Amino acid sequence: MDKIQDEIIEEFSVFDDWLDKYDYLIGLSETLPPISPEHRTGQYLIEGCQSRVWVDARLEDGKVYYAADSDAIITKGIIALLIRVLNGRTPQEILDTELYFIDAIGLSANLSPTRANGLVSMVKQMRLYALAFQAKAN
Repeated sequence: MDKIQDEIIEEFSVFDDWLDKYDYLIGLSETLPPISPEHRTGQYLIEGCQSRVWVDARLEDGKVYYAADSDAIITKGIIALLIRVLNGRTPQEILDTELYFIDAIGLSANLSPTRANGLVSMVKQMRLYALAFQAKAN
């Protein structure tokens, strides 16, 4: 997971200003596979986000796979980054991973307070899925 985080840091390092980084995030939003319509309901909606964000997860062969969507394009790019780092990992790996790329690329510092709170809520929800899968396995 550190390798993927380092790749993300490297990708963002080529941009000098945040407008370019936002453009890059918007481009990343297009890489997010669509979430199935039955998961675009209140049950999968993340509380604490300024925009609407839906996250679902499934456990397959001991690894967690996420699906997500948002009605805000920058938020969709952010969730695409989180999925890129956390997808296909064991619940324990997800729980143990420090998502250092968020601060390293300046994401938290350059989001509005409500978007930064939303980012924290997205990470929390993804970790809660991992925790639930881990508890179910034990």
